[in-house]
Amino acid sequence: MLNTDNANQQKDVKLSIHQVLHWLQEDNLISAGDYEKCLHYGASSKSQKKHPLNVLIECGVTDQTQFSKPFTLEELTRWLAKKVNLPYYYIDPLKIDVAAVTLIYSHAYATNYKILPLHVSKDEIIIATAEPYIRSWEVDVAKIQQGQIKRVFANPDEITRYLGEFYAFAKSLKGATDNSADKSTSNIYNLEQLVELGKASDLDANNQHIVNLVNWLLQYAFDLRASDIHIEPRRKMGNVRFRIDGILHDVYQLPAAIMGAVMSRLKILGRMNIIEKRLPQDGRIKTQSSQKKEIELRLSTMPTAFGEKIVMRIFDPEVLLRNYQQLGFNHREQDIWNKMIQHSHGIILVTGPTGSGKTTTLYSTLKHLSTSEINLCTVEDPIEQIEPSFNQMQVHTNIGLTFASGIRTLMRQDPDIIMVGEIRDLETAEMAIQASLTGHLVFSTLHTNNAPAAITRLLNIGVPDYLIQQTLLGVMAQRLLRLLCKSCKKSVSIEDEQWFNLIAPFKAKKPKQVYEAVGCLECRQTGYLGRIGIYEIFTNSPALKKLMTSNCDTAMLQKQAIAEGMRPLRLSAAEKVAAGLTSIDEMIRVAPESIEF
Repeated sequence: MLNTDNANQQKDVKLSIHQVLHWLQEDNLISAGDYEKCLHYGASSKSQKKHPLNVLIECGVTDQTQFSKPFTLEELTRWLAKKVNLPYYYIDPLKIDVAAVTLIYSHAYATNYKILPLHVSKDEIIIATAEPYIRSWEVDVAKIQQGQIKRVFANPDEITRYLGEFYAFAKSLKGATDNSADKSTSNIYNLEQLVELGKASDLDANNQHIVNLVNWLLQYAFDLRASDIHIEPRRKMGNVRFRIDGILHDVYQLPAAIMGAVMSRLKILGRMNIIEKRLPQDGRIKTQSSQKKEIELRLSTMPTAFGEKIVMRIFDPEVLLRNYQQLGFNHREQDIWNKMIQHSHGIILVTGPTGSGKTTTLYSTLKHLSTSEINLCTVEDPIEQIEPSFNQMQVHTNIGLTFASGIRTLMRQDPDIIMVGEIRDLETAEMAIQASLTGHLVFSTLHTNNAPAAITRLLNIGVPDYLIQQTLLGVMAQRLLRLLCKSCKKSVSIEDEQWFNLIAPFKAKKPKQVYEAVGCLECRQTGYLGRIGIYEIFTNSPALKKLMTSNCDTAMLQKQAIAEGMRPLRLSAAEKVAAGLTSIDEMIRVAPESIEF
C-alpha cells in the first residue's frame, strides 16, 4: 500500500521548463540556441500553462546526438520518464477496460490532476501522469482503493486526449445502460424473443448516449487503422472487435441490454430496415474521421442465436490514388499487368480469397484507365466505393437486377471498359464473355487459391473451353502480407537449405539477411505495421490454350505458366522477405506452397 504519511508531507510542484532544460543540457541533448529560445518562450504567461514537453516541441528543439534531428513528443516522453525515475507507458486503448478504470475517480478529479487511470485490479492500480512531482492525489486514491498504486509516466497530449475520450465513453455507456435497465431481458435467449427485444430497443436508437457510443466506436476504429469492425451479440455481453492488418483484436464488451440500440443506430445510419432482424441486410455509411477525411463504411448484418451480428468494412478513399508500387507490384509484375490492361477487348480476372485486396487492385487499375475519352461502367454487389469517374450499378437480386442482367444493360450503354464485381455462376460468366467478344475490355474477380485454378473454376461452372481460350487475356492471383514494423524488426540468420526448401523448386538466391517480428509500442507488440500485396500473374498463350480443355489439369497448367515466366505467390512473398519487408513466418502463413514437380 501507498505510504500516505510520506505523500502528505510532499508538496505538489509542477514540472518546470527550467528543470527540463537543465536535464537536457546535462545530457548534452540541446544546443545553446535552442536552450535560450525555449527559456525565453517558456517564460511567457501563455506558455507557463503548457507542459514543458509541449513547449520544447513548439520551439522545434533538435537532438544534438542525432545530427540535429527534431525531437518527437514521444521521444522526449521516454527520455523524461528516465530522468524522473518512473516507468514509461505507451497508452494503448485496446488494452484498457474503460468502464472499470473510469470508476476509480471522477472526470473532474482526473482533469484537475491530469492523471489517467489505466488498470485496476484487486492488487494494483496503474495511473499515468506527466507531472511526477504532483502526488497529493495518491492519498485520496489510497482511501478508496485497496490495491498498490503504481505511477507511470506518459505522453501529456495522450493523457489529455484519453481523459476526454474515456470518460465521455463511460458516461454514454452508463447513461445507455441506465435507460435500458427497465428493458433488461437477460433470460431471453431464443431467436424469436430476441426479435421482440430488438423491437423494444429501437426506441433508444437516437438516444444521445447511444449516438455517442456509436460515434466513439467509429472514430476509435479510424484512429487504429482498422479495416473491419465486428459487433457480435453473445449470451450476456456483446463483443466489439477490430480487424487491423488482417488480424482481429478484441476491443470492448457492450452490455447485452444496449446491444439492440447500438445495432439499431448503425442500421439507421446505414439506411437499413431496423424492424427486419431475421434476414441479412446490406447498407452504407459515409462519414468523416477526426482528421476530417471522408470515410465510407459498408455494413452487413446477419441473424445469429443471440441477435443480429454486424460487420462494417471501412474503405479509405485514398486507396484509389495508390500507384502500383504502393500496392506491392515489382517492376516485372507492373510491366506484365500494364500490357494486359492495354488491350481493347478480352477478359482479365483477379483471384484470391475474401480480404486479399482484389477490390483495391481493381479500383486502382480502373482509376488509372479512367479518362474523359473512356466510358467505364461497373456492376457490383454491393458498390464497394463511390468513384465519380465510374458509372456504377448495384445488383438488386430481389427485383431481378442480377450480375448477368446488369452486364446485359451495360452492353447497351456504349461502354469501353466493364468491371463485373464477381463471376458467381454460368449466366454471369456467359454475359461477361459475350461482352468481351463484342469488343469490350472486361475485368472481374473469382475466389480461387491461385491464378491457374481460375481456369478450372470457369470450366466447373459450365463455361465452354473454347470460349475461355478465345477471350481470356490473363489472370492475376494475390494475397496481402503484413509488413514488419520498422521500429523493432530484428535480423536473423537462415541456412541455404532451409531457404531452398521454403521456395522449392526455385533456385532463388538466399538473401544476405532476413528479419523477424519482435513487437514494440508502435506496433502494439504485434511486430507488424501495415500490409502489402504479393502477386502471381500469367498471360494467355498458345501453349496454355492447348491445356485449357474440358478435362484441364491445374497442375499441368501451373507448370506451363511457370515455364513461361509466372512467379508463384510463394516466390513473390520470398522477394518481400529478401527485401526485409516481411518475415518468413508471415510468408508461410499467407503464401501457399509452390507446386512440386
